[in-house]
Amino acid sequence: MFCNLVKAVDYAVERGMPAEEAELAAGLVVRGKHCYICLNAYPYTSGHVMVVPYAHLDRLAGMTGEGAHEMMDLARATERVLEDLYRPHGLNFGMNLGKAAGAGVAGHLHLHALPRWAGDTNFMTTVGETRVLPEDLGTTWKRMREGFGKERR
Repeated sequence: MFCNLVKAVDYAVERGMPAEEAELAAGLVVRGKHCYICLNAYPYTSGHVMVVPYAHLDRLAGMTGEGAHEMMDLARATERVLEDLYRPHGLNFGMNLGKAAGAGVAGHLHLHALPRWAGDTNFMTTVGETRVLPEDLGTTWKRMREGFGKERR
């Protein structure tokens, strides 16, 4: 899944789609040298993103030092962008390595980052097994993209 996300964007751009349009369609927010940031297609909250290495790895210990360092640098930048854009009461950062640990994509490690607010879970989430988000993914992508644009200046 994650490997195909970047390949699909590159394929679309090679065939004439504007890069920004292709990246919006895929939810690709930022590209680094070793990792990228993308939206979570099924977010728990608005602003839920993931830092993903390009290398297809299932263990954190398999990352190079440079890749792991960049993942943490992108996580730190994500913290600043989320705080600036969403003004959350707190943030969750985490990884689920392996199916037994709850990894939805067990074969490709990724770091989740999501803003949280006091009382942000309700009966819809706990009883109805439904999430209610105040903004659509396109809006989240645009906000995050602009936030990272400011971060990199």
